[in-house]
Amino acid sequence: MTTAHPRLLSLATATPAHALSQDLVVQHAGALFAASHGGAERIAPIFRNAAIENRQVSAPIEWFLQPHSFSERNDLFLKTAVELLSQAATEAIARAGLAPADIDTLVTVCSTGIATPALDARLMEVVPFRRDLVRLPIFGLGCAGGVLGLSRAAAMAKAAPGSNVLLLAVELCSLTFRHADRSKSNLIAAALFGDGAAAAVIRCKVGDEKAPELGPGGEHTWPQSLDVMGWDVADDGLKVVFSRDIPALVRDQFGPVVEAFLAREGLSLAVIDGFVCHPGGAKVLDALETVFGLEPGALIHARETLRDFGNMSAVTVLFVLKRALEAGEKGRLLLTTLGPGFTAGMMLIEA
Repeated sequence: MTTAHPRLLSLATATPAHALSQDLVVQHAGALFAASHGGAERIAPIFRNAAIENRQVSAPIEWFLQPHSFSERNDLFLKTAVELLSQAATEAIARAGLAPADIDTLVTVCSTGIATPALDARLMEVVPFRRDLVRLPIFGLGCAGGVLGLSRAAAMAKAAPGSNVLLLAVELCSLTFRHADRSKSNLIAAALFGDGAAAAVIRCKVGDEKAPELGPGGEHTWPQSLDVMGWDVADDGLKVVFSRDIPALVRDQFGPVVEAFLAREGLSLAVIDGFVCHPGGAKVLDALETVFGLEPGALIHARETLRDFGNMSAVTVLFVLKRALEAGEKGRLLLTTLGPGFTAGMMLIEA
């Protein structure tokens, strides 16, 4: 008798309409941060070293050059998030050969805005889902949310074989840029962050064997690490927190965590055929390549995603996964991401 496993039936992405080149961002960031950070010549390398060429964001560049209240930011967040989720969800559902009414469960991941009613409820007013579907909004996982959200969605599909689970992720990181904040963290965020959404249909049903199999997931949260990354709440919005050397932490401490996860599954790094990693930044990718024993630059799908879209928090690893699958990656893939907590998310996929 064939045993059903959760499988990825489809994966779709969406980005907002406003494109920003890194050159344009450098030009305006130089004017904003030069006085507080030693001049434009000291700022430019931060943007060059980010290894980003283009990003898509939720507003034109002029919007970011003006102060905005938390309320203004969140209003734009709600409007744009629902628009992007609608685009990604509609495409993913169609690619799976389904209709919105076929979806039984929504798992929605986001950490860059406040929504009550939650984003999934708002999306139901735009996309004709059934009114009796199960909703699971997830907030606060940050960059870890892509892998951990996929793991939660796979677990829900496995718990209800035959049901159609739709994973949604949207992060509008650019809207957290605060015009009056001259901190180094805000400068780094300006060099890194972009916006995007992704949607994936997952099902656990005999007959879906041609689709990639979603294997076990794992996570690890380090003690006394709440200040590594996240948001502080300021009067004018969410204030980004980058308070430690994250690449060094990855290089020194992530390896044993991954090895322990794989060991629990009776595996080791030697049997991993490909790595699908959240590109938190170029230096983080360098550290990950060291941890996994890869040649410099080997994480090509992650690097290309970072180059073309920037760091979109939880959404980014799903963009990387889509790129890897479309490139024909096969075998046992390891998904990894790191987010606030400080938390690692890991998952195996058999493509």
